Amino acid sequence: MVQLSHKGFDATFAALADPTRRGVLEALAGADASISDLAGRFDMTLTGIRKHVGILEEAGLVTTQKVGRIRTCRLGARALAEEAAWIEEYRRLWAARFDGLDDVIADLQEKEAADGPHD
Repeated sequence: MVQLSHKGFDATFAALADPTRRGVLEALAGADASISDLAGRFDMTLTGIRKHVGILEEAGLVTTQKVGRIRTCRLGARALAEEAAWIEEYRRLWAARFDGLDDVIADLQEKEAADGPHD
């Protein structure tokens, strides 16, 4: 199994658990945005969007830079390679289990067909 740094891993998944924060990441994937722009886009107060951006910053998913009165947000440099590897490992595990289940079902269907109809 993939070994992960639990603190960073937990922060990432906690950040991604919220639909507003996922929306912020999607918005920033298109272009950098100010806190005000994000607040308007998500119909939130400046304080509310700052809290979401702060959580994304703590997880390393977003960076901010303040120039004058404007705080600009952009995607962070941190990739999600560890998390993607962890998810992929479990996806493969479940795929193998479902493949095994498909085999069992096929065997049962063959036996049923060989035995003929039961009335």
